[in-house]
Amino acid sequence: MTLHDIYLLSPEISMAGLAAALVLIDLVLSRKSVLTVVAFVGLAIPAALSMILWVDLNNQTSTHMNADFGTDTAAFVVDKFSLFFKFLIVAIVALVVLASSEYANKFQRFRAEFFSLILFSATGMMLLASTVELISIYVSLELTSLPLAALAAFLRDDKSSESGLKFLILSAVSSAVLLYGMVIIYGFTGTTVLADIATQLSGAGLSADEAFGSNALLFGVVLVIAGFGFKIASVPFQMWAPDVYEGAPTPVTAFLSVASKAAGFAVILRVFYVAFDTELLSLDWGAVFAVLAILSMSLGNLVAILQTNIKRMLAYSTIAHAGYLMVGLAAVAARTPEAEAVAGPSGVLFYLSGYAATNLAAFAAIIAISNRVGSDRIDAFAGMSRRAPYLAGVLAFALVSLIGVPPTVGFMAKMYIFGAAINANLEWLALAGVINSVVSVYYYLRVIKVMYLQEPEDESRVRSGVPMKLAIFVAMAGTGFFGVYPTPLIELARSAVGVLVS
Repeated sequence: MTLHDIYLLSPEISMAGLAAALVLIDLVLSRKSVLTVVAFVGLAIPAALSMILWVDLNNQTSTHMNADFGTDTAAFVVDKFSLFFKFLIVAIVALVVLASSEYANKFQRFRAEFFSLILFSATGMMLLASTVELISIYVSLELTSLPLAALAAFLRDDKSSESGLKFLILSAVSSAVLLYGMVIIYGFTGTTVLADIATQLSGAGLSADEAFGSNALLFGVVLVIAGFGFKIASVPFQMWAPDVYEGAPTPVTAFLSVASKAAGFAVILRVFYVAFDTELLSLDWGAVFAVLAILSMSLGNLVAILQTNIKRMLAYSTIAHAGYLMVGLAAVAARTPEAEAVAGPSGVLFYLSGYAATNLAAFAAIIAISNRVGSDRIDAFAGMSRRAPYLAGVLAFALVSLIGVPPTVGFMAKMYIFGAAINANLEWLALAGVINSVVSVYYYLRVIKVMYLQEPEDESRVRSGVPMKLAIFVAMAGTGFFGVYPTPLIELARSAVGVLVS
C-alpha cells in the first residue's frame, strides 16, 4: 500500500481511528459524557479529509482517483459520487451522536462501545460508496452489518436481544445470497471488477431473446438484487425491519433508517450503472426495480396503517420510501431520448439527502418524547402539543415532509424523482408513487391528530438537552431550507452522478 492509497483512504481510516480512540479514552476517563463531545468533534476529521479530496478532484483533469493497494486491480475509487455519500454519512452520524447524548444514559457504562460501533459501521458505509470490485463490496457490507447487529441488541432486554439476533441471522443469509450471486457473475465474466464486467458483457453477444441475455447471468443478478434488497429493506426482503426497528435502541433505529439505506443505494447505483450499463441489460434490471418499487410502496404504506407502535410504523414507512427511491432506479435504466442521463441517479441522491434530514428530525423528536414518557406507542404521544410544543411541532413538520407536502424537502424530492420517471416514459410508475403518497397521509396524520387533538394523560413538561436541540435544529433546517431552495443540493447531486454517466 502506497502513501497515495492511504491518502485516498484517509476519511475511512480517520473514522475507524476515531472509533478506536473512543474505546481507549474510555479506559482513562471517568466522565462518560465527554465521549459524546469527542465523538461529535472528531467527525470533523473525516469531513475535512473528504473535503480535501473533493478540492483535489476539482484541480485534476481526471474525474476520479484509483487505489490498487499493490495489485493490478483498482478496487477502490475516489470520485464525487463516493465523496457525496461520505459527506452524507458523516452528517448522519453527527446528528445521531447528538440525538443519542441523553438516550445513552441507559447504558452509561458502555457509551464508548455504543458510539464506536456506530463509527465502525459508518466506516463500512463510506467504503461501500467507493468500492468498485465485488469482493471489496462484500467485505465492506460485512463491516457495515456486523456492528449494526450488536447495536440492535444493545439494550439487552428481550425485544432488543431478539432484534439483534434476527438482524444477525437474516443479514448472514442475505450476505450468503449476495455472495452466491457475485460468484455466478464472476463465473460468467471471469472478473470481479465492475468496469471489466461491463466490458465482458458488452462483448459477449448476449441475445435479446432471453431475459438478461443469459439464464445463468439472470440468476446471478437476481441473487445480487435480493442481497442488496435486504440492506435497503425493500419488499420482499423487508421481513427484518419491523421487529428490528421496534426492539433496537431508538438512535440505532434512526441510524439504520437513513445511513444503511444511503449506503445500500450508493452501492446499487455503482454496481448496476457501471457493471450492467448496456442497453439490453439495463432495461431488464430496470423492469425488476420498477416491480419492486410498486410492491415496496404498496405493502409499506398499507401495513403502516395498522401499526400502534411509532417505531414499527416508521419501519413500514421506510419500506415505502425504499419503493419511492427505486422509482429513481427504474428511471436510471430507461434509455429514451427524453430522459436525461443523470435525472434518475441524481433524483436518488437528492431524495436520500432530503429523506435523511426529514427522518432524523422525526426520530430526534421521538427519542426525546419516548425517553420521557417511557413508551413508543402512538397513544403515548397524546396531548404532546401541550407538554412539548417544540418537539410536537418538529415531529409534525417532519411527518408532513414524509408525506410530501410543500414547502418541505420531501415534496421537492418526490417531485424530482417522479419527474425523472415521467421523462423516462414511466408515467404509470410515477402515478403509483403519487397514489401511495396519498395513502400514507392517513397514518402520518394520525400521529399529528394524537399529539394535537387528544388529551394528555400527564401534564408534566417534556424537555430536551442542548445536544438534542442542536440535532433537531440542523435536521429541521435542512428539511425546510431545501424544500424552499433545493437548487444547491440538486446541483451537487447532478455533479456527483456525472462520473457514473461519463
